[in-house]
Amino acid sequence: MPDGFINLLKPPGMSSFLAVHLVRRLLPKGTKVGHMGTLDPAAAGVLPIGVGGATRLFDYVADKQKVYVAELALGAATDTQDAQGSVTERAPAVPLQKVRDALPGFEGLIWQSPPAYSAVHVEGKRAYELAREGRAPETLPPRQVRVDRIEYLGQSGPDRCLLEISCGKGTYVRALLDGIARAAGTVGHTSLLVRTRSDIFHLEDAVTPEELRALVEKGNWPLLPMDAPLMRLPRVDLPESRLRLARSGAPVRRSFGFAPEQPVRVYVGGRFAGIGREQEGELRFACMLLKGEG
Repeated sequence: MPDGFINLLKPPGMSSFLAVHLVRRLLPKGTKVGHMGTLDPAAAGVLPIGVGGATRLFDYVADKQKVYVAELALGAATDTQDAQGSVTERAPAVPLQKVRDALPGFEGLIWQSPPAYSAVHVEGKRAYELAREGRAPETLPPRQVRVDRIEYLGQSGPDRCLLEISCGKGTYVRALLDGIARAAGTVGHTSLLVRTRSDIFHLEDAVTPEELRALVEKGNWPLLPMDAPLMRLPRVDLPESRLRLARSGAPVRRSFGFAPEQPVRVYVGGRFAGIGREQEGELRFACMLLKGEG
């Protein structure tokens, strides 16, 4: 079984954990599987899943830019900031032009408090676990996130509109839409959320769980190579003669001129070997992925 990435189209109602479990059940026992970026259970869209050695590469994906299409429903706020929660506050809806006027204030580097119902760790538990126990903290510590662009796509119903959001890792779209509604002079919640892109993984190329099962039954795994989401990183090529030493993780006693700690893609004899970093005039492996055979 080769290692790589699956571009899964997660349906609404399925948790990211359950999506990983689904893929794991299709694989030989003991195969490592993990997802790159949690997607809310109520949301749909792109969920990149790493198989085997690819699970060790999540931290090295250079950009992790994500794109969402979200529907903002005005007039009611909920405890989960989406349509799955209980209404906690109501206010008269405002003209949608006020929403459009508020959008520029949420672009760039902004501070954002994660929702009470989120996967952030608090007191050794996930925030959503505490919230379900009635012990959610008043507010979670704010963090700085990057919102590259918010585009108003149009009205989608009475007091509802669609927004396309391009953002960096760690951005909570539900919290973003809550803030936009309040800046427009009312309250609101995210009534629909679809992730259309996560780095190189795009919605149009994603496979549904049903499509994945059908492909696997035919012996076809829709795997992207392990280095596919790493192409922004600098590349280092080593000769085939370095194969044995590379597998052992031995450093390359040579300077390549990269900044200290800059992660680079390392290839041995044209094969992707893993991630390296230059330290004190040596290239050292931070993540060795070459297997012993071949």
